[in-house]
Amino acid sequence: MHGPDLAGIVLLLAAAGLVGQMVRLSWRWRVGGTASVDWVGGLRRLAHAYFHTVHEVVARDPYASRMHVMAAGGLVAALALAFVLHVGGMRGRAAVALASLILVSTAVSVAGVALVAWRRRPPRPRRLTGGTFNLLPAALLGALVFLCGSTVQVIRVGGSPEAFAPSSMALALLGTIALGTLVMWSVEGPMRHATAGVVNLMAHSRPRRFQGRIDSALKPLDLTGLRKPGPHLPIVGAVTPASFPWPRLAQFDACVQCGRCQEACPAYAAGQPLNPKRVIQDLVEATTAAQGGQSPLLIAEAGIGGAIAPETLWACTTCRACVHECPMLIEHVDAIVDMRRYQTLELGAVPAKAAVALETIRDTDTVAGRALGSRLDWATDLKLPIMAERRRAHVLLWLGEAAFDRRTQRTLRALVHLLRHADVDFAVLGDEERDCGDLARRLGDEFTFQDLATRNIETLERYAFDLIVTADPHAFHTLRNEYPALGGHYRVEHHSVTLDRLFADGRLRAGDGPADVVTYHDPCYLGRYNGEVAAPRRLLGRLGLTIAEMEWSGLRSRCCGGGGGASLADVPGERRIPDMRIAQARATGAAIVAVACPTCTGMLEGVIGPRPVVLDIAELALAALEAVPGAAEAVLAS
Repeated sequence: MHGPDLAGIVLLLAAAGLVGQMVRLSWRWRVGGTASVDWVGGLRRLAHAYFHTVHEVVARDPYASRMHVMAAGGLVAALALAFVLHVGGMRGRAAVALASLILVSTAVSVAGVALVAWRRRPPRPRRLTGGTFNLLPAALLGALVFLCGSTVQVIRVGGSPEAFAPSSMALALLGTIALGTLVMWSVEGPMRHATAGVVNLMAHSRPRRFQGRIDSALKPLDLTGLRKPGPHLPIVGAVTPASFPWPRLAQFDACVQCGRCQEACPAYAAGQPLNPKRVIQDLVEATTAAQGGQSPLLIAEAGIGGAIAPETLWACTTCRACVHECPMLIEHVDAIVDMRRYQTLELGAVPAKAAVALETIRDTDTVAGRALGSRLDWATDLKLPIMAERRRAHVLLWLGEAAFDRRTQRTLRALVHLLRHADVDFAVLGDEERDCGDLARRLGDEFTFQDLATRNIETLERYAFDLIVTADPHAFHTLRNEYPALGGHYRVEHHSVTLDRLFADGRLRAGDGPADVVTYHDPCYLGRYNGEVAAPRRLLGRLGLTIAEMEWSGLRSRCCGGGGGASLADVPGERRIPDMRIAQARATGAAIVAVACPTCTGMLEGVIGPRPVVLDIAELALAALEAVPGAAEAVLAS
């Protein structure tokens, strides 16, 4: 073995530069707050996180997947092998063999770079960022020419020492320029995601995502110190980059600006002032400004400029489509809710209708503004069993805000009839049930959410039950995933899962009704938030219905527009989100849109003009049950 040759010196300089740039990146993040990071665990999962979790998302776009594997994989392999060859000082046949592998790797990478250049040919796809990203193929190609040229020299002379003489200064200069450009861009350009992405995967705020589990619950704020009187109370929510823990700043820097989040965002598609990609880049720019000693506001307020317009925040439906599509696993919704918390709790700067809704929740413990004692007015004829009288039941039926709406009361009536027909032992809380707090939390009012959650938990602890069942995915998610952090640990099921099991067990049967074609709209808080896309479809199949899937369905379903309080914000756009969703349903030719969420029911039924009939899966299940000879009379009797 010999010392590094001229190409090896270039590679060593590039490696030193990369280390320096990574130090610069970490220096950027110092403006963020402290965070506890399991570096050992992060290092252990790094390979699986990158090669499985990340590439599972990348593979949803087959072209991008092939392009990335070939361009990045080939380049990294060629650089690693070249480092061994030129820095390690290999000679003879081993050098020729290694050089041949380098040529194969560079050929693969060149093909990938060609795919990169082809995808960015004019007119460039709207979702892709331009600027220096358009120059990336040239820089990559320059690095590959350098690797190829220096390797060919080794093969040409059979790996003898003459190949390592400084005979090609031009080639070394090309390598210096190309590799230097890529290294420079690792902090201030299109390659930043490659370095920041590694840190993001190791220090991610939701490590369970790398275990194949959905992790979508918002983290609770510690409000203990805020309830104590004193002149220096901590700031609630995010107002500057320093408000975020430093790993979140690293996560923002991991953005590759591919625009997948932008393409999936319902608010962006509706022409509203929300582009999730732009939000992350605004946060990156604010971090850069903070690194320079400034303290930039994230949101404009009281005549003071900020990185992000307030209406951008309030347009978000919190549907997590952006998060689901992001190949770098960036948590856009967490950042938006953090900024909403500051707007709501520190400034009181909430859209008018949302402010009224929050005030109503605080005054009445319901979104509808109705007295808790009126929650069962729709069910006086059903004589529902009350938990306070029973003290114990197998199932606690959580009614939610659907109990105050005439349309969604039909869903609840259908569900009650089905449970009784299946002889399910259930009871309801009645006037002891408060709103679960989902809307308040998504609007940034963590105080009201925790107050509601704490009192609901105190109520639930008084009774014995095995399972909570609800027809509201928002309540399902909140009770199942967000109450545990406050001490409420329950087994919670969505009614689609419950009904599917009852039909599968034969406790409910479907008659020979018309073989209708339906299309199923996945609620965001059931699908993306909890991964449940199979049970509703199984249930529809058991009912003898044929499903015609919409273009966007399952975990990639489009939002109805009603989540996160966005419908209360009245942020103007070019079109309405539910109108776009109904258009997708119409395109299937189905006569019925099957839904599984009271919010989705209201949003989709609010579309004006010809549209399919919107029916909850419980209503469809009851209709199928009533088609069984003699069942209709039994249902009426219940």
